[in-house]
Amino acid sequence: MKILIIGGGGREHAIAWKLSKEKGIEKIYCAPGNVGISDVARCLDINDSDIDKLLAFAKENKIDLTIVGPEVPLVKGIVDEFEKCGLRIFGPNKECARLEGSKAFSKDFMVRHNIPTAKYKEYINIEDAINEIDTFGYPVVIKADGLAAGKGVVIPQNREEAIQTLHEMMSDKKFGEAGNKIVVEEFLRGIETSILAFVDNNTIVPMVSAKDHKKVYNNEEGPNTGGMGTFSPSEIYTDKVAKEIEKEVLLKTLEGFKKDGLDYKGILFIGLMITEEGAKVLEYNVRFGDPETQSVLFRLETDLNKIMKAILDNKLNEININYKKEEAVCVMLTSGGYPESYEKGKAIEGLNELDDDIVVFHSGTKFTDGKLVTNGGRVLGITSSAPTVEEAAKKVYENIKRVNFEGMHYRKDIGIILCEELS
Repeated sequence: MKILIIGGGGREHAIAWKLSKEKGIEKIYCAPGNVGISDVARCLDINDSDIDKLLAFAKENKIDLTIVGPEVPLVKGIVDEFEKCGLRIFGPNKECARLEGSKAFSKDFMVRHNIPTAKYKEYINIEDAINEIDTFGYPVVIKADGLAAGKGVVIPQNREEAIQTLHEMMSDKKFGEAGNKIVVEEFLRGIETSILAFVDNNTIVPMVSAKDHKKVYNNEEGPNTGGMGTFSPSEIYTDKVAKEIEKEVLLKTLEGFKKDGLDYKGILFIGLMITEEGAKVLEYNVRFGDPETQSVLFRLETDLNKIMKAILDNKLNEININYKKEEAVCVMLTSGGYPESYEKGKAIEGLNELDDDIVVFHSGTKFTDGKLVTNGGRVLGITSSAPTVEEAAKKVYENIKRVNFEGMHYRKDIGIILCEELS
């Protein structure tokens, strides 16, 4: 098989790394890829949202399977375009991708299919939003309807902050057209977690759980990021919680797809808040999460290629999916200043000094003048496994001491100090 992976971050590196270990794969391409991915795949100078060029490459090189990593090409309809040409591509089509591409579409889907979620209302007029904002209480959640690179959710603590946020989104167009419509939700209190699931027309199969840490500083402090690290399994995802989510969220979501005629095939990421009233859905994403993927695929024993083929053929229910018993930890090394402004081009040293059982997933790196340098906010995901999360974390942190670049920042409590809310 010849496989094309679309994307260039840590998630795509984890996908390429997993596939590179599987039999029957002749060649892996990645567009655009990154330095780490280039060790296991041929990287292409094609933007991950340039559908025309990606389609042309797939045709010319007789690609057997294309795997879409990021959300933007999915929302733009890359799956539909490839399928029109008879090419096999893994990911949901444009209609299904609206679950991530439009917060309003997603919330309407949840409410219509009785899937537990926060109360909400959508607005296209800023005056209406301002007049009614107090009815939600504070803090309040305000979301740009469209894609905003993971930054379109703000949680104002009071009326003044809420009105400022509404003006930034709707009048000042801080997130561009994504803020033409906004969704306002009640603030849910509880413990946040998420689950990734494999989905075809007949079946939804949750993967092993993973806990993502969004806050930039230790002890869940500071602004939200794209993710500072993960561990798998999540201590929050108990058997009791898993059974509740299967009944109230997973199966209702699958039934909703059927009732709405949504031909959903691919990965579904479900963001959850575990409240006193039970689990409630915060959001749907229509692709692998980053950096949850790094921990989950690190544990996956079954061939990912086999799973994807089964999904495309609507035969997911015919295969068994197995995971290593060992538990995994991935800690992100980030540029100083992230998630706000940060400098690029800082030389990275020490990667050749890491233990053999450490895997480094590259998120934002490139070669300049023969040197590996930083090229993004999230730079590297240092990953390993052990019999317990705590042991895996200690192993990862021992190795991080050998890595260095100017301004390097990372959380020091991923997998070490589990959520205090549960103690």
